Amino acid sequence: MDIIETACDLIRFKTETGDFETAHKCLDYCKNLFKNTAAKVEIFQKPDTAPVLFISNHAGDDFDVLVLGHLDVVPAPKEMFEPKISEGKLFGRGSLDMKSFAAVALNSMEYVLKNNLNIKFAVMLSTDEEKGSKGTHAFLDAHPKLAAKIVLDNDVGGDILKLINKCKNPVFVKIMAQGLEAHGSTPWEGIDANQKMFEVLANIRKIYPYYSKDGLIPENMWVDTVHVAKISGGDVANIIAKDCEALLDFRLIETSTVENLRKNLEACMVEGVRFEIVSQSVPVVMAENNPYIQDYKNFAESILGEKIAFEQIGGATDARLFAVKGSTVIMHSGSGEGMHASGEYVEIDSVLKLADIQIKFLQKLALAK
Repeated sequence: MDIIETACDLIRFKTETGDFETAHKCLDYCKNLFKNTAAKVEIFQKPDTAPVLFISNHAGDDFDVLVLGHLDVVPAPKEMFEPKISEGKLFGRGSLDMKSFAAVALNSMEYVLKNNLNIKFAVMLSTDEEKGSKGTHAFLDAHPKLAAKIVLDNDVGGDILKLINKCKNPVFVKIMAQGLEAHGSTPWEGIDANQKMFEVLANIRKIYPYYSKDGLIPENMWVDTVHVAKISGGDVANIIAKDCEALLDFRLIETSTVENLRKNLEACMVEGVRFEIVSQSVPVVMAENNPYIQDYKNFAESILGEKIAFEQIGGATDARLFAVKGSTVIMHSGSGEGMHASGEYVEIDSVLKLADIQIKFLQKLALAK
């Protein structure tokens, strides 16, 4: 398989999250790559959820290795869906997040099949990762016994010289303030829901500081954080707001619990304001001395000719759904910049090296069985 050509083909599909029709076309393209092979290919979809592609060389639910990724992307101008190659870089929406690495996974599947590797191997690609992965949850609900000893997670794009061993727990919280409507000229006759929200947010900031590029930057970045993702209150300029809502995005490190967050939020509330935890997950934490991770790291370093460092990130990963089942999760991808931005690109050499690392790791696992 020409990995870069496949990546370019994938980028051409305008698979913005929520466009199920285009997602199906992209998954059909992937399915057709294996039409003359022994691969078992399933395109799964429940009503009102995004489709999921599952490719395997094994009919059961237990796998030695599963590569996890997604094919949906955040919105972008039309021209970003026409891939461009310049100075060793592949530009386009999804080049870094993460269609190039989906192509790596598809290439690994092709290699396993062609060489009849003695390994139970699967590739799982979702199409709504950017907005909550409901399709992935639906697929796993329909396949409750699905498990893998090792999960290769390539959705941590940015630096091939970094191996991620910790991801935070994303917790989304909705705060709702209730006030009393009145004319804007007589605020003493009303209760301003917006003002109540400001008070609560100020209380929250006493516990969870405001970090920004031009303000406070923590010396140790492995800390709990929160940002106000959305805030809305009031209807018109001359009426005191009767209600206000805010959506907060908390990222918790592995030593922080949702229960402790709940207690902190309860202490921050004022009269007329309440909160609801909309969604929560779990952090992904892998020991640096895990033997599978060390083997993978050694292969990567030998191929790259450079040392790889462990790193922690605030972003979430769908691999958490397998980590809770006991899988060893290896989080590693290629290098690039501009994820979710206008200049998104991936370094082509890093894509090819990642593919080489992945195949050699699979070869060793197969030989060890």
